Amino acid sequence: MTDSKDKSRKINVDGEEATQKAAENKPETEATASEENTDAKTEETPEADPLEEAQKQIEELKDKYLRTVAEFDNYKKRTLKEKTELILNGGAKTVAAILPVLDDFERAIADKSDDPKAIKEGIQNIFNKFVKSLESLGVKQIETKDKDFDTDYHEAVALVPGMGDDKKGKVVDCLQTGYTMNDKVIRHAKVAVGQ
Repeated sequence: MTDSKDKSRKINVDGEEATQKAAENKPETEATASEENTDAKTEETPEADPLEEAQKQIEELKDKYLRTVAEFDNYKKRTLKEKTELILNGGAKTVAAILPVLDDFERAIADKSDDPKAIKEGIQNIFNKFVKSLESLGVKQIETKDKDFDTDYHEAVALVPGMGDDKKGKVVDCLQTGYTMNDKVIRHAKVAVGQ
């Protein structure tokens, strides 16, 4: 009888253990079932194929690339055309500024005056007009009188000894006038420098 009580206890104990195990297993099986349901749902919804998405992106990038290359090619052609036109017609402004001076020379040549004073005055007026035309284009004369010798603006063609300490390293004489255009030297002044 004790054996049967022990067995029934074991059954009861085993039964409780089985019930507890079943209770513990039940949430796991429910969780597993819910996971299976979500997997089934994701499989049911059609996902975009990554390969197709990559192909679309490649096509878009290829289109952008081709457009950029075409735009750059057009830019190069346009720039080359503008550069060519600038080289061919860049002096038009300069020539237009000098043409009135040429007109004055033509009028002076056509004049039959024998008065040397009038001729000299006419030439001086034409010279002044020419200098003003050059200044309007940004051309200026390089100052040399009593200036220190500066290799950026002057070119020494002669050294003059015995000028004294106050003239040493200074411009003594200007043999050819130098010019700048928009603060850039276009012709150095040829000068004699005291030694």
